[in-house]
Amino acid sequence: MYLNADAGFDSDKFRLICVQEGIICNIDENKCNSNKHRDILIDYELYSLQYGIERTNAWMDSFRAILNRFDLTISSWTGWNYISFMIIAIKNSNKIS
Repeated sequence: MYLNADAGFDSDKFRLICVQEGIICNIDENKCNSNKHRDILIDYELYSLQYGIERTNAWMDSFRAILNRFDLTISSWTGWNYISFMIIAIKNSNKIS
C-alpha cells in the first residue's frame, strides 16, 4: 500500500505507524515543524499529482449543500456527484479555450 500525503502529516509517530502497517509513505518534510533534517525519500512527480486530487475534493465540497439535501439514496448521491463533475468540467473547459 502506498500513501501520498502533504507535509501536514509529517511526524515521526505517523511515519512509524505507516511502517508498522506496511504502508510506503510519500510525505514531504514539514519545514516549519522540523528541527532536524531527516533523510527521507520522496517521489516529487507523484507528490505533485496530489494537488489535483485535493483540488477536485475541494470543488466537490463546494457542492455539499446540494448533495447533503438530496442524497437520500445511492442513486441520487451518484447523480448529484455526476452533476457536480459536469459543472467542474464545463468551468475548466471554458478556462482552457
